Amino acid sequence: MISYKPLWVTLAGKELKKKDLLEMANISSATISKMGKNEYVALEVIDKICSALDCEIPDVIAHVKAPTE
Repeated sequence: MISYKPLWVTLAGKELKKKDLLEMANISSATISKMGKNEYVALEVIDKICSALDCEIPDVIAHVKAPTE
């Protein structure tokens, strides 16, 4: 599964809030909401975020092994 925890850490490190990211990357609040729930977003969105924050993909997303049942 995909985790956006690295994004929240990156934002905190740059002293930015989610609202700042909305404006900087020109993404919707619905997209931020999806990311808050670790739901999938388009790779285009990840690209916009990386460009806006001047960071790399691992600074935004991480792959987390799904728990086994």
